[in-house]
Amino acid sequence: MPAFWRRLGLPGLADVHTHFLPPRLLRKVWAYFDAAGPLVGTEWPIRYRWSDTERVAHLRRLGVRAFTALAYPHRPGMAESLNRWTLAFAARTPGCLPSATVFPEPGAVRYVAEALHAGARVFKVHIQVGAFRPTDPALDPVWGLLAEAGVPVVVHAGHAPVGTAHTGPEPFAAVLARHPRLAAIVAHLGAPDYAAFLDLAERYERVCLDTTMAFTSFFDRFEPFPAADLPRLRELGLAGKVLLGTDFPNIPYPYAEQLAGLERLDLGDDWLRAVCWGNAAALFALRWPRS
Repeated sequence: MPAFWRRLGLPGLADVHTHFLPPRLLRKVWAYFDAAGPLVGTEWPIRYRWSDTERVAHLRRLGVRAFTALAYPHRPGMAESLNRWTLAFAARTPGCLPSATVFPEPGAVRYVAEALHAGARVFKVHIQVGAFRPTDPALDPVWGLLAEAGVPVVVHAGHAPVGTAHTGPEPFAAVLARHPRLAAIVAHLGAPDYAAFLDLAERYERVCLDTTMAFTSFFDRFEPFPAADLPRLRELGLAGKVLLGTDFPNIPYPYAEQLAGLERLDLGDDWLRAVCWGNAAALFALRWPRS
């Protein structure tokens, strides 16, 4: 891993899609993956079933200079306490971008505003797990608040690995039509509806995509990225609109496999530099001293 980013002349990696959760909730998430629950749909052994301290140390050994603590509620009444935990985690964890989340419920605007005031720099919205409409009226002022603040939100809007009634490009496209200035990062490149989400990234100035799990042998079993759209992916990456994401620690293979998958695309070193560091560095104003 260090040889990979050093060869590219980078200070390290920026990963916009990693998860750190309160320990009790994380154990429940891992148990759900172990059971191949309905939203997982396949055997999914967690590779990095370690403590927070061990996982942060591993990211640092790999050269991941910036990462997130994306949490996501599956029911009302969770998001506010999750925000307190993730913001406190970032405050004591150098390199972690202060992260927050939201659920469509009374009080959502209030606690999102409080999280922004507390320094949240990235939000997570998981439409699949939350089982809600992204156009829910309770979220409309939240989308507007985030758009006005210019704070990116990582949105799991695609169907993969298992679709629900509210996933797919159309429901989230309706959000963007109403809030075209929303800074959204579509998780997993929007799999499996890659082309439709590429369309949204091309249409809206602040819409990006992350690479989470794409181009790995595990994820390609669901729906591989279409070769015909690789030129579009290259152009979007060079335009600042594709960012490295991995889903660490909830992946069933070594972290390096994500980087190997991106390198195999043969989209050029400039593209890799942009995706693995430059685009996130620009979006989040990351600074790192040159060695």
